[in-house]
Amino acid sequence: MLSKANRTVPAVCVLFLAIGLGLLFARPVHSRWEIPQTVEPVEEVHSSPAKMELAVPAPTPTPTVLPDQAQVPILMYHYVSELPPDPDIYRRDLTVSPENFKAQLQYLADAGYHTITLGDLYLHLTQGYPLPEKPVILTFDDGYKDAYEVVFPLLLDYGFTGTFFVLATPAHFEWPDYLTWAQMKEMSDAGMDIEAHGRDHVDLRGRSYDYLVYQILGIQEAIQYHTGRLPRFFCYPSGRRDANVIAVLESAGYWGAVTTEWGKTHTRENLFEMPRVRIRGSDTLESFIDKLED
Repeated sequence: MLSKANRTVPAVCVLFLAIGLGLLFARPVHSRWEIPQTVEPVEEVHSSPAKMELAVPAPTPTPTVLPDQAQVPILMYHYVSELPPDPDIYRRDLTVSPENFKAQLQYLADAGYHTITLGDLYLHLTQGYPLPEKPVILTFDDGYKDAYEVVFPLLLDYGFTGTFFVLATPAHFEWPDYLTWAQMKEMSDAGMDIEAHGRDHVDLRGRSYDYLVYQILGIQEAIQYHTGRLPRFFCYPSGRRDANVIAVLESAGYWGAVTTEWGKTHTRENLFEMPRVRIRGSDTLESFIDKLED
């Protein structure tokens, strides 16, 4: 009969064997797309007292060649909902129906598009970070409640990421037509990108320095406080900006900003004036595809 000490030895051996097999068959975890390894690992050279060997110097890494530009459609949405009674011309233009939005997401999935974030695009342009084939960025302005009720569930269904430019004042006072901080926190925790649109939706041109700090830094601090993540990108209300607005954004640590101008070409020089592709309520699936792929 085995003693207690002798019974312990086989158990310990089995434990170490299980750990070793787990490490042997463990697979690396990849992000939304597989990032290629550009530098081969270098074999280690060991020396011993019996025979000293000169270590082979590691090869000099190949410098990363930064792209001059990136062609990435940044799609711009506002409302994704049914129209209210008696909508005016502006509300009609800014509202995409849930049915049309779902058809657009289905097309993106079927056509092999990959949603990325503005942070991915920034890293691609400034550090050579690789992007997937057919990248696209989905942005939603103003932080309306349908972003949580309609957009968020559909993005999760398709495994897509969205970027939501939100305002602080409606969230602070929990205005019924806008996202709450709790909803933004839930969306952020699920992988959505919550970014800044200002404390209020106001024209920032010609404003005092203090007012710009209040609007630009205020929304940044509010989002970080409520979601735990620091926003790095700004959306100019109605696309309006001047040199002072951009200067305050840079001093506050933002990495870039989006406009309402049309375009798909992005460079390091226009990071604070990135163009987008507006998706309108009148767009059919065919016109959506034309805008995406033209």
